[in-house]
Amino acid sequence: MMFKENKINQRLKKLEQHLKQENPILSEVVQNFRELDRISRRLGFLQREESHATRTPWWPLISILGIYSAGKSTFINNFLQYDLQAVGIQAVDDKFSVICFTNDNKERVLPGLALDADPRFPLYKISQAIEEVAAGQGEHIDAYLQLKTCPSEILRGKILIDSPGFDADAQRTSTLRITDHIIDLSDLVLVFFDARHPETGSMRDTLEHLVKTTVNRRDSNKFLYILNQIDVTANEDNLEEVFAAWQRALAQYGLTAGSSYAIYNENSAIPFENENVRARFEGKRAADFSAIYRRIEQVSVERAYRIVGMLEQTAQMLRQDVVSRLQRFIERWRRKVLWVEGSILAGLAAAFLALTVWGGYWEGISLKLPFWDLVARNIYIKYGLLAILIAVAGYVHFSIRSWAARKVTKKLLAEIKDPDLLPNHRRALRKSSRWWRSLFLPNPAGWGRRTSARMEKVVDDSNAYIQKLNDEYTNPSGEENGELSSEEQAMEASRLRDTLRGNTGPCISS
Repeated sequence: MMFKENKINQRLKKLEQHLKQENPILSEVVQNFRELDRISRRLGFLQREESHATRTPWWPLISILGIYSAGKSTFINNFLQYDLQAVGIQAVDDKFSVICFTNDNKERVLPGLALDADPRFPLYKISQAIEEVAAGQGEHIDAYLQLKTCPSEILRGKILIDSPGFDADAQRTSTLRITDHIIDLSDLVLVFFDARHPETGSMRDTLEHLVKTTVNRRDSNKFLYILNQIDVTANEDNLEEVFAAWQRALAQYGLTAGSSYAIYNENSAIPFENENVRARFEGKRAADFSAIYRRIEQVSVERAYRIVGMLEQTAQMLRQDVVSRLQRFIERWRRKVLWVEGSILAGLAAAFLALTVWGGYWEGISLKLPFWDLVARNIYIKYGLLAILIAVAGYVHFSIRSWAARKVTKKLLAEIKDPDLLPNHRRALRKSSRWWRSLFLPNPAGWGRRTSARMEKVVDDSNAYIQKLNDEYTNPSGEENGELSSEEQAMEASRLRDTLRGNTGPCISS
């Protein structure tokens, strides 16, 4: 077990070393995640080879989803200014491609195992999530994922995920699981549609899965809906009509957040016969490309706030959810054990009284058992009988404890909405009900005043990190030195904390 602990430590050290160069504030945040790991292991919520730091991507993550032939690969190549992705009318890649920067002068394609085993990348341990929804598929991770490296400087400090063409009816359950997981992890999600086929069945499938399932998310503003290849409308000169019809199609599925854009690839556009039409289309294309690229550039800043928000949410989750559930478990477990044992003792007492009265062993208020004198005179019989009674009582007591713990655990686990966290909660509940723990201990295993104080310090540190980020990215007072007053820092921290609670993506929660 210690080997696995050291393995996690080595990975986190590499992460810290990288972040010290890229963003020193986030390097400090890793230390706070280590503290939460130590607290979680004391509670039994994490195993030694697990870390809260591996449950969130540390790089700015941009996902590109959409139907076949929607122009995703062309967009990626244009953005990177590098011909990385193969382009074709039909599906040219049936895997999720995680694209990151490399210092080499050429691109490389690495197997999915490179992603599944490295906590620095998104989709770390995604094989376990696939296995939960599609038994036997988790070991075939290379059939679903690949890691591509690209020397484009534009990609430095970012990660792109290009999905295979989306056709909801044809996708396997495991592929949909990866898609949902990617959406949760992403800082920005670009959803592409094809203007050449705006009303096809594949579009309706895409709307069903990628739009309808996201409109109620608190982070729905991270979705950009892009109608690509709108140059096909040039000859009819009905760009506005097609764009409006497409927006109405989105609205039919309840889309009220996110932003929509219309673009096309200038190099492969159809010839424009009218110069006025060309100018209008090029103006729309340039404005929307500019808006999309600005959002992509903003991802690095949003990522920093997201990770700090994740730190605070993880601490709050441990305190308000995990510890609270453990305390409720102990209270219910204790009450059930005492009630059952009290009922058994009362029943045994009543049965003993009835039998001795029926047998005539009472003389007034004195009990005269025929074998008692023999037991009292023989020390071996007396202590042997006492040992048997203690053994039986102990067996019954611990059997009741175990039965009550299973009953209470089952009810409490039914409240947990995230199936990925069920093993963690079950393990923590089991640790607080081990045989050597007294029923009358008020706190869960591993929790006390010192641990609570350490948790409070993590929350305080997360607020301080928000203020540091504010100092780096904002200047409400307009002062030249960029320093914020304490009142302004408090206001900014409060505002951004509220924003983060609705825009941090998938945190550990139940």
